[in-house]
Amino acid sequence: MICINFLKNYTYMIKKELREMYKLPIKNLDLNRIDIFEQLVKATESLGILKGTLNKLPNPNIILNVITLKEAKESSEIENIITTYDELYKEMVLKDKSNPNAKEVLNYRSAINLGNHLVQEKNMITTNMINEIHHLIEPNKGDIRKQGGTVIMNTKTGEILHIPPQNYEEIIEYLKNLEEFINLENKINPLIKMALIHLQFEMIHPYYDGNGRTGRVLNLMYLKLSDKLDTPILYLSKYIIENRNEYYNLLNKAGKSEKNILEFIIYMLKAIEKTSKYTLTLIDNIIDAMENTKKTLKDKLPKIYSKDLLELLFFEFYTKNEYIRTKLNISRQTATSYLKQLEEVGILSSEKIGKEIIYKNISLFKIAEN
Repeated sequence: MICINFLKNYTYMIKKELREMYKLPIKNLDLNRIDIFEQLVKATESLGILKGTLNKLPNPNIILNVITLKEAKESSEIENIITTYDELYKEMVLKDKSNPNAKEVLNYRSAINLGNHLVQEKNMITTNMINEIHHLIEPNKGDIRKQGGTVIMNTKTGEILHIPPQNYEEIIEYLKNLEEFINLENKINPLIKMALIHLQFEMIHPYYDGNGRTGRVLNLMYLKLSDKLDTPILYLSKYIIENRNEYYNLLNKAGKSEKNILEFIIYMLKAIEKTSKYTLTLIDNIIDAMENTKKTLKDKLPKIYSKDLLELLFFEFYTKNEYIRTKLNISRQTATSYLKQLEEVGILSSEKIGKEIIYKNISLFKIAEN
């Protein structure tokens, strides 16, 4: 298990290689190795198919809403912030801050959307933008580290695996170098460059907490900046969770040799390939669920069926009277009737939360939980 630890009386006499940091671009890094090329081809092909599929969807925002919440949940699980979809939608409805884990997951979802908006607006990525993302993810954990003593440690063995830059000026220097590398046009393939950006950001570890989640949003921002994806929909958290030990092992070894850096690049390329394929399957499942729901509506509830109603049911995991009547421009009484009928035919299930009655999309929840 990897964690951040703060040493009150830390010393720089610890192994020298744990403290060494490189700046980007890394000189003489052999990116033309055959194993990197082979994995790059697979990742590029899979990501290209995903991008093409998204561009053909009539309303990709439906898919995006579902997948961003799934990613927010899974990315937070990597940091041991555990919650359920039930807890998430209750927090979304009540906003009573009674579940801090759910609140953190929803903050992460907002950070994904903010990152996409910032890149769309500025067509670049800056340290200030990354700080904005971090503030949304960890609003109460402060700014860039100003206190020394941060190390990456194996909590089981006590072994120190990496010592990031310790003083504020040094952290800023490395972040400035990272910003220049991100926005500099060069001959490095964007997918390889994304892996290097992610690695360097996590090695810098600029914040007291929230570095992993911020770094994963940065992945999405760079994919959009480099025109590899128009929609921020490639989320690597599921792959990282399934291969967590390998991820942390490679991440913490990467600063020690060129070979380790190249192995980390291959890991990230494989993550892109596998995640692209998984996301395509997820999209297919959501489209199938929409088609089945459409058929049920036309067969059993033809009087209330509309394309707008169908899309509204899949825009979020849940809905309520207010959403239905506002989006469809109908009365409260009519919306209540719609929801009751949708529950009777098995499309929705209701639950009372506080004073609200919430209706879950049954098929969408099943997809998300798999």
